[in-house]
Amino acid sequence: MDVKIKTALVSVSDKSGVIDFAKKLSKMGVKIISTGGTAKKLSEAGVSVIGIESVTGFPEMMGGRVKTLHPKIHGALLGLRDKAEHTAAMAEHSIEPIDLVCVNLYPFEATIAKADCPLEEAIENIDIGGPSMIRSAAKNHKFVTVVTNPDQYDKVIEQMEQNDGAVGEELRSDFARVAFGLTASYDAAISKYLNGRKGVKYPERFSIALRKERELRYGENPHQSAAFYKLASSGEMSVSSAKLMEADTQISFNNLLDTNAAYELVKEFSEPAAVVVKHLNPCGCAVDEDICEAYRKAYEGDVVSAFGSIVALNRKVDTEVARTIMESYSRFGKARGASGFFAEVIIAPEFEADAVEIIRTLKRWGSRVRLMETGPIDRVKIDCGEFDARCVVGGFLLQQRDLVGWEEDVLTYPTKAKPTDEQLEDLRIGWIVAKHVKSNTIVLVKDRKVLGVGAGQMNRVESGLIAFKHAGDEAKGSAMASDAFFPFPDNVDNASKAGVVAIVQPGGSNKDNEVIAAADKHGIAMVFTGKRHFKH
Repeated sequence: MDVKIKTALVSVSDKSGVIDFAKKLSKMGVKIISTGGTAKKLSEAGVSVIGIESVTGFPEMMGGRVKTLHPKIHGALLGLRDKAEHTAAMAEHSIEPIDLVCVNLYPFEATIAKADCPLEEAIENIDIGGPSMIRSAAKNHKFVTVVTNPDQYDKVIEQMEQNDGAVGEELRSDFARVAFGLTASYDAAISKYLNGRKGVKYPERFSIALRKERELRYGENPHQSAAFYKLASSGEMSVSSAKLMEADTQISFNNLLDTNAAYELVKEFSEPAAVVVKHLNPCGCAVDEDICEAYRKAYEGDVVSAFGSIVALNRKVDTEVARTIMESYSRFGKARGASGFFAEVIIAPEFEADAVEIIRTLKRWGSRVRLMETGPIDRVKIDCGEFDARCVVGGFLLQQRDLVGWEEDVLTYPTKAKPTDEQLEDLRIGWIVAKHVKSNTIVLVKDRKVLGVGAGQMNRVESGLIAFKHAGDEAKGSAMASDAFFPFPDNVDNASKAGVVAIVQPGGSNKDNEVIAAADKHGIAMVFTGKRHFKH
């Protein structure tokens, strides 16, 4: 059923495009009711408007808090035009139907995002009348068109022009669906803000407000559908805030997961660092004073796994970095019978224009490489109060993000041998990397370069054997990190056979004494962190 638009109520905070929209409505003979600043802006632009007070018989009052909360407004929106009881009530109380509501909401999230936003300002930017009108109109979308976004203006006008001023049922229904999503998201943002002010970590009810960024080709596997959603606001530089530099390039579900894993690890380091990730686990990571050298070391940590991986850097990609990346991948790709470069994603704070051109020019095989630019990493904003959320069937698990890094002040040194400064630096890197590897985890590091990673095994001994095998002879003189304590001395014995000289682990096992004794027997320096880094 088409509904002709005869009367529209227009009241918007975001006034982009509203004058043109209102002019087109007016040109088609639509009577426009408006409020406050919107009415003033439309009038100044030559649009004929009826003030809300002329409809309700009451002035806007209390600083604009009360203006549309009135039976003549909500009756005009909620009245069922095909129900005699409703039409009779509307006639009795001189309520004229409103056929279209154009409303967007006070900018609550933009307001609270400002530094030192006072509570009073945040409260005044909680919209009441707007959500009320949106919900009334959306509930009665059988007769009312609810417009909540400037992006919808053209669709409405186009349909009205094609249908003698009427809007069809399908569009009204679709806009109502969008409208209820908007009000739910708006309320979720307010709830999150008020819970945060009260220090309530896990409230009685918890809503996550997300906005669809894009639909993806498929999920983890081709038979699974997928889409990427973003939090409405986050000040942290991340894969979600990153700009995909070639807009027409597709990015997959698995790409985004892996890119997130890579970038979250590289963000841990203040020094120039590079990370290479495959299937959520870092297969390469290195730190150096020079970002090109950091990348070379990270790549060389596991050149086999690096093929078709994700590359993350915490410094700008200039022409030298771009050539280094492309040449390293190209050499190895050719050695395996391919014709050149293949990495899925390169993510960094910034790309020089010439560096982008080098990457585009030199890539041959694997031309799907995506470049993602995040902007400068602000370590102060790394914790924005977001949860680590995991889905289980029928529910969610919420926890604080694991933001614990290398805490020098709480380290203890239980063994006779103490780590040198160089070994301590390798232990630091290994400990940070271990935090980002699926448990059970063993990481080997030497000269600030990851040599071997044992990830996701059902027992820690197997994880260690995988790491030692991968590192080979390079394990001699290396530092080893374990994400959790050793329940037995066997990992220490195996580490000694591989040539490990220093170990970092949480400590806290019932057999710590036996583990320490094994380290002393082999002359290995051991450091306890007092905290573990399980990653399931």
